[in-house]
Order: sequence, then C-alpha cells, then structure tokens
Amino acid sequence: MVTAIVGANWGDEGKGKITDMLAEKADIVVRFQGGANAGHTIVNKYGKFALHTLPSGVFNENVTSVIGNGVALNIPVLMKELQSILDRGVPAPKLLISDRAQMVMPYHILFDQYEEERLAGRSFGSTKSGIAPFYSDKYAKIGFQVNELFDEKALRDKLERTAEVKNILLEHLYHKPLLDAGALFDEMMTWKEQIRPYAADTSAFLWNALQDGKEVLLEGQLGSMKDPDHGIYPMVTSSSTLAGYGAVGAGVPPYEIKKIVTVSKAYSSAVGAGAFVSEIFGDEADELRRNGGDGGEYGATTGRPRRMGWYDCVASRYGCRIQGTTDVAFTVLDALGYLDEIPVCVAYEIDGKQTREFPVTGQLEKAKPVLEVLPGWKCDIRGIRRYEDLPENARRYVEFIEKQIGFPITMVSNGPGREDIIYRQ
Repeated sequence: MVTAIVGANWGDEGKGKITDMLAEKADIVVRFQGGANAGHTIVNKYGKFALHTLPSGVFNENVTSVIGNGVALNIPVLMKELQSILDRGVPAPKLLISDRAQMVMPYHILFDQYEEERLAGRSFGSTKSGIAPFYSDKYAKIGFQVNELFDEKALRDKLERTAEVKNILLEHLYHKPLLDAGALFDEMMTWKEQIRPYAADTSAFLWNALQDGKEVLLEGQLGSMKDPDHGIYPMVTSSSTLAGYGAVGAGVPPYEIKKIVTVSKAYSSAVGAGAFVSEIFGDEADELRRNGGDGGEYGATTGRPRRMGWYDCVASRYGCRIQGTTDVAFTVLDALGYLDEIPVCVAYEIDGKQTREFPVTGQLEKAKPVLEVLPGWKCDIRGIRRYEDLPENARRYVEFIEKQIGFPITMVSNGPGREDIIYRQ
C-alpha cells in the first residue's frame, strides 16, 4: 500500500517529522518532487537534522530511501547531505536514485540568481537553488537525466549544444561570464562516480515491492499553496506539490495510493513572497515565531525568518481538498500554549463580501481575514500522549479546526520528537 504525506498550506508544516515517525512501520520512503530549495526538520535519537533532498526515512534502518524521477537532483548537495548524517552517527541508509531523475546543473543555480537580480523588486523570493531554471529546462527537453552520465560521447555533444544556447542569454541578457562545456563535462564525470552505487530503475523496484505487499510512503515537499496549478500562482514552486503527482514523480500506479496524510500546522507560516491572508506582523509575529517549531520559525534551508499568521481555515480546507486528504496530521499545537486567546481565520472578506472558498490569486490579494477568537489553554502540553488528557481548550481548538476544514484530524503533534504524537480515532 502507498501512503502519501503532503502539505496543506505553504510548506513548513512538519511533514519531515510525520514521515520520520510513519517510516518506523514502512519499508520504503520516496521523495517524489522538488529539490534542495526547502528542508524538512527532524528531531530523533540521533539529534536535530534539516534534510533537503534525502527522504525522511533515512533514520530508519528498515527503510529503503528512494529519490524518484520527479525530484530536481543536485548531486553535490545530496552527497554533502549524505556525508553529514553519516558524520553524526546515523547508519548508512539504503538509498536508491532514479536513473530517470534529472540533475540540477551549475548554470541553473547561476540563472536563478541572475534572474532574481534582473527582476529586482519584482522578484519571486526564490531560494536561488536553481529550481525554476531546472524545471524550465526539463519541460523544454534540454535537461539531463542521471542515465545520461553513463554515455560520455552523447553527453559531451549535448553539453556543447546546450552551452551554445545558454551563452546567448548570458552574453546578451545577463552580461555574465559564458559557460565552458568542457569544464561542465569534467564536473559531471565526478558526479557519475558519486552516484553510480545508487542509480537504479526505481519505478521497477517500487512495482515489485508493491506486488510483494510492501508499505511505501511518498514524501512531498512544500504544500498545496505552492503548487503551480492550484496554488498562489505565480508565487509558487515549479513542480506539483500534490499527492496526485506522487504517482508520476515516484513512478507508481495512482490506484496504489490508498491514504493521503495532509500535514497542517496549528498556526500559519510561509517563506517567500505571495498572498498570505492571515499574516500578522510586528511583536505579535515575533512572539509566535519564537514560540513556534523547535527553536523558532526559520527556514530549514535558508534560515530566513518565516512569515507568521493565524490558522487559516479557508486555505487549509482548500489545501486538504486539492490533496484528496484522508487524514490530517495537526502539528506544533504545543507552540500556542503561551496565548490567552487564539484568533482563527474562518472566512475571507473580498470587496465587502464574505467567502469560505479559496479564490484565485488576483482576488486573494484583496482578501481580508475574518477572525474568530478561541480561548487559549495557557500551559505546556508536551509529554501528553492521550487526546483526552489535553486541556479542554486545546481539545476545543482541535475540534473547531476539524469542523471548519471538514477533514478528520487523526494525529496531533505536540512536540518536535518522534514520540511527541497523539493519535485520535
């Protein structure tokens, strides 16, 4: 059976922890989209980690971790990340990388930086990890798959043709140094030796595993609001963040995805530009940022302070619907224990009219939050393992959100550790 673990909102919902936790009973964990432009923070017996490309199953020795064909694969970043967990005492994970995965090239990162520089005040708030140029090349059919590393003549020829096109832009649009196809080829030959032990036909591996009744987790990056079709376009990422894309990005049959765990945080946060209706500012935002997460709300990849807001039922209901949610994992509830009262966004007001439906971007930018205030519980709830042992107002908060979004909250996370979880029927 396949379970997808995806985000309901803007990313940073706590998917890494939920994947790490569910991986204890899984056989395989697959990253199916995105690149090293966002991170999953995980706290377990080995310490605290921010993973960027490795699937969050790497801390479970029973798990085979798979990087699927839908991932933007930055090989030097991956190798550095792999070495960093080994250096901290994590046993070497069983790792497979799709031979159809495409590689982030050094010039993708440069073009990302140059374009943000060119756009200046109109930029997209990119992490400058090369993701948009990577996916642009993928769909323009001038990307490089892992398997191409092993055909040196064809690779050299393709690099020379590609460099010709890129150098026109570098010279005439960006006024930057030109690419050297020979130097790129030499660098890619280093990649070839690094990745050789892991490259495999992962879709065949997954097909056989499913025939054998194995448990597979699909791990998504970011969340529904960052999907290029259904999110806050154009302030989105460049690959689909939805569970439905998991079938494509991992190479598994769509009918095998039986369970979709959509992760939603007990308040809102976002990194990067774009409409964010329930956003708060100043001291109020700083206090929530300090209390949030484990050590505060800062990007796992960039270290940037996250934008903060109250829980947004409109965005979350839509985000869960578009994911096809069967279960909601409600995370970081413990962070709200300092509040006397907790505002919740239950509707939007657009041009004087209220709506509970999530609108297109142009309307979203005009939306004002309609807030309902709930009483806080004013205590630390970490360590509680049974739902009925939570303070009454904490339970009320969870049940209010559940009713508003219309999807069952079956897990409540009340701390950063793998064991900090409450299961609800």
